[in-house]
Order: sequence, then C-alpha cells, then structure tokens
Amino acid sequence: MALATITTKGQVTIPKKIRDALKLRTGDKIEIIVTDKMEAIIRPISKTVDELFCKLQKPEQKAISIEEINNAIASRMKSKFK
Repeated sequence: MALATITTKGQVTIPKKIRDALKLRTGDKIEIIVTDKMEAIIRPISKTVDELFCKLQKPEQKAISIEEINNAIASRMKSKFK
C-alpha cells in the first residue's frame, strides 16, 4: 500500500511506486473518479495524436516531400540488401 499526504493547498504527491505502475511522467494528466463507496480511482489520461505530434515536430527542421522520403527509403533498402 502506498500512502500520500494532502498539503494545505490540497495537493498530493503520487508515490513513485504508483507513478511507475501507471507509467506516469511529469506533465501527464490523470482523471480521479469517486465511486459510490467513497473510493477514488486514479486513471491516466491517454495522450492525443496532437500532443504526440508536437513532441515529434521540430520547427527548425525543414519539411521534406513524399518523393524525398521515398527516395531515402529506396536508397536505404538498396544499401541494406546488397
């Protein structure tokens, strides 16, 4: 069992054991559901495609065309299977 304490500001630190089990990282969002039995369920919120894309996008990186992508793949495949 993992215990946590509520601060005067109503904040709670989720114990590392729980964060690891739920694969929670800094900045992740969670949903807290209160059941009829007065129990709280903590559930990680899934990331949206937009959130993931923003982590992959590099504004300083020049966009490349589909043709350039296809040529790079073809070149890599040729060199790999020679």
